[in-house]
Amino acid sequence: MKLINFLSVRNTLLLISAAAFNFMVYIGGKVIAGGKFHYNFTTALDEAIPVVKWTILIYLGCYAFWFANYCLGVKYDKSGSDRFIKAHFIGETVCLIAFVFLPTTMIRPEFTGTGIFDFLFRLTYGVDSADNLLPSLHCFASWLCWIGVRGNENVSKWYQNASLVMAIAVCISTLTVKQHVIVDAVTGVALAELSYALAGLMGRRNAK
Repeated sequence: MKLINFLSVRNTLLLISAAAFNFMVYIGGKVIAGGKFHYNFTTALDEAIPVVKWTILIYLGCYAFWFANYCLGVKYDKSGSDRFIKAHFIGETVCLIAFVFLPTTMIRPEFTGTGIFDFLFRLTYGVDSADNLLPSLHCFASWLCWIGVRGNENVSKWYQNASLVMAIAVCISTLTVKQHVIVDAVTGVALAELSYALAGLMGRRNAK
């Protein structure tokens, strides 16, 4: 498929609006809740999960996955793309509410080595402070990316399966790079499913 096929004017506007709202939620949550007490939901199981340095590549590389699958999510029939985008806005609105009224944080390890992975960890931690954790935006967006192609006859089966693998890998990477704890990942996945279901109900109601 040619990338240009993804980017009709309507689809481009949908994608830009989704990206802009994501940025607003991410920055807004930090600004509004910056001075509030932040809860730490780290458990003993979270502490037992080891740092796996190479998974920082998955954590950072997921942006390409998001771009590709958000394009696919809006490419085909209008009702399907509307549901996908509605799910995005519903889920990210819930995220913003959670970031503001239940701000969370965690203690992250320090990386002082000179290797490339240590550099990437320091860079990631430097630009992404330990807040806006619950639910995990990484897990929400990645799981929604799989939902967007799941069962779509216009998307090859191998790519649907690859998207599921990538979504799971991203969720795991949020834990192994110590950017999130388990409850963040679980709520991110659950929010994606619930948002998509609610968007479907809204679409059926509007069609009546």
